[in-house]
Amino acid sequence: MFLTELTRLFQKCRTSGSVVITLKKYDGRTKPVPRKGQSESFEPADNKCLLRASDGKKKISTVVSTKEVIKFQMAYSNLLRAHMDGLKKKDKKSKSKKTKATQ
Repeated sequence: MFLTELTRLFQKCRTSGSVVITLKKYDGRTKPVPRKGQSESFEPADNKCLLRASDGKKKISTVVSTKEVIKFQMAYSNLLRAHMDGLKKKDKKSKSKKTKATQ
């Protein structure tokens, strides 16, 4: 479900706009960590990853467990390869001007 929504976001932002993707470790907490003085030891039973994607208007997210990582990573990398053709190439002229100025 997340990958199909991510595909729609990529297609919507193909001509203009951008998609921001973040990935972080997720320990299963839904509440913030308590402040000093209230030490609460919390050990997650399973390591998980939280993926978020946003185009500025629409936000989607998913949690991937360790059992599903390989399958998800293969599908995710194929999706990224398919939609990375809209990236802008760097201007080589500006790079050569910088090297001449430093010499």
